[in-house]
Amino acid sequence: MTRSLWRTSAVLMWLIAACFGVPSVPVAVFLLRHGRLPWFLDLFPMYGGPVDAWFGPTGYAVLILIFGCVTLVEAAIGVLLWRGRVAGAVLSLALLPVEIAFWTAFALPFPPVVAAVRLTLTVLAWRRTPAPDRAGATTTGID
Repeated sequence: MTRSLWRTSAVLMWLIAACFGVPSVPVAVFLLRHGRLPWFLDLFPMYGGPVDAWFGPTGYAVLILIFGCVTLVEAAIGVLLWRGRVAGAVLSLALLPVEIAFWTAFALPFPPVVAAVRLTLTVLAWRRTPAPDRAGATTTGID
């Protein structure tokens, strides 16, 4: 049971990293070339949020690229979670405030919902991991 909790947390991290990190580079390039954000299915501007008016196109493109780097870190932490490493849980929790700041800046409604589920699963997996594993002793915490 613990293994599936760790792995589901990892998949949720990878989902957010893939859905929102991968497009960051093409969106930043589009912004630099055209001076405006591209639209997603003519519904809303991609990465458009409350802070897009605070920066010029170059500054906002840099902000989007930094977010892309954050999603790379998120994907790497997902690998640790997949392996059942408690360090992955700690890093996941440590990265959460940074993620929340970007999600808020870009007005991304989907990632916070996924993060709430991920956080719950991670805490449950952590609590079910035997105490020696939490100290980083001999095993990975996957049963």
